[in-house]
Amino acid sequence: MKKLLFILLSIAFLTPAFAQSNNHMTFKGIPIDGSLSDFTAKMKQKGFTHLGTQDGVALFSGEFAAYKDCTIGAVSSKSTNTVNKVAVMFSDCDTWSQLYGNYSRLKEMLIQKYGEPTENIEKFDTYSEPRDDNMRMLEVKMDRCVYVATWETEKGDIELAIEHADFSSCFVRLSYWDKINTEKVTNSAIDDL
Repeated sequence: MKKLLFILLSIAFLTPAFAQSNNHMTFKGIPIDGSLSDFTAKMKQKGFTHLGTQDGVALFSGEFAAYKDCTIGAVSSKSTNTVNKVAVMFSDCDTWSQLYGNYSRLKEMLIQKYGEPTENIEKFDTYSEPRDDNMRMLEVKMDRCVYVATWETEKGDIELAIEHADFSSCFVRLSYWDKINTEKVTNSAIDDL
């Protein structure tokens, strides 16, 4: 009887902690929660290579969603010391067909998992539609391409976008924001005001 009571009490005490971790968005099965060093250790266990940590951002390289050579960044707020965002930067693309192809394939997989996006903008901020592959890539590099799909879930937000880092680097970015920890960061920022 004592053993049964001990097991029931153990389950009762573990359930709130387990339920709380289930409320967090996950990345590769890892809850987007905890300290940056804990998250880094879990990413290494999943086979990602840790490239370094600086100013609350840990960078990793590895394969994600069947795409090789991805760079992943995990972001931790200094005020909360908790990871709240993870972003994946897929490999640079030289052509619009490559770039748009990556975006479209990832968007289709996200739709299969999360349903239709909450918000979806796919346009060029130009007077006329670019005529060819080279013109589309130029518009991306000139920051006049807006291809963004967003999913709002119970556990957080997901955003897929076509991005550029400089005039030669164009890629697809996929970001995950944990709802609980992003609210903590926002509340901490509000306290500063």
